[in-house]
Amino acid sequence: MADEPQDDAAEILSQGGIDALLAEAQDSKLASIYSWEGNTITEKPNLYVEAYDFRNPIFLTEYELRHVRISHEDFIRYLSARISMYLKMDVDIKMSQLTTTPYAGFVETIPNPTYITMFKMNPLNGIGLLAINPRLAMTVVDRMLGGKGHSVKDERYLTEIEMTMIDEIILIILNEWCTQWEDTHEMNPLIIGKETNGRFLQTSPHDAIMLVLTMECMLGDCSESIQLAVPYYSIEDLIKTMEQKHKHTNQGTAVAREPRWFDSFSKIGVEATAEWPVTRLAVSDVMSLRPGDFIELPSSILEKTEVRFEGKLKYFGEIGIEDGNVAVQLKDRVD
Repeated sequence: MADEPQDDAAEILSQGGIDALLAEAQDSKLASIYSWEGNTITEKPNLYVEAYDFRNPIFLTEYELRHVRISHEDFIRYLSARISMYLKMDVDIKMSQLTTTPYAGFVETIPNPTYITMFKMNPLNGIGLLAINPRLAMTVVDRMLGGKGHSVKDERYLTEIEMTMIDEIILIILNEWCTQWEDTHEMNPLIIGKETNGRFLQTSPHDAIMLVLTMECMLGDCSESIQLAVPYYSIEDLIKTMEQKHKHTNQGTAVAREPRWFDSFSKIGVEATAEWPVTRLAVSDVMSLRPGDFIELPSSILEKTEVRFEGKLKYFGEIGIEDGNVAVQLKDRVD
């Protein structure tokens, strides 16, 4: 019995052993990183690795997302100036995140309580959501009533009068957001409902993809978030139209890229086959064939050998013997 504590103590790792295991785990993670050329990254460069959720695919291409982000940055800049003029106070608004996410996932991230406005962009389909932190909303109301815009510390729901006042700011936000699409489509926002708990919202299917813009609004000593979410299917045509106009505008200045060849491409295996177009046979003749039977072929078939790569006909050649091996001499290329 006296030896048991010694056996348990022997199983406990020392600090040096723990550090060695942690170092080994970090090295194993780096070994699983590959470059876009297919080569393993073994060094430790200044590399940013971001996890990709395959259950939540990104519906915007990198090119589309870049222009949507630029458009929303302009929207935020103009919005900050308009609200500052309306409240007669400096208001700083910055973009925190612009991403696509399923509707169910977005609703779960909305804190409770939150002042949520449901709106529609006529004539588009779908219902959008605008979520404002109550503390920020009450600070805005305080400023509209003549206050200095100091952060309100109360955690409560807005009254009916406060909701009516904050709706003026919401209409400014929605009208300014619709302005960024005016070159593509003219829209008029309409407030259709209000809510304080995201769990009660059922404005879109659970798996509907939402374009979510998260902004950080700083008013005086109050800094809280504003989230604007729009169903992707509502603005998909707008994004495509915007991209087409942008490509048409920059068509004259576009520079064609020449194809590049990497050494790793030379190691890719390609199946190559040489085939003869055999004469058509009746089904009864094929069924009667047995091992050892002969199929008569014309001698000219040797000059009509079909050379295929990955099953696609690329050359016509002639079969023969080269250094004791069967070989095919390429003659005509198939376009």
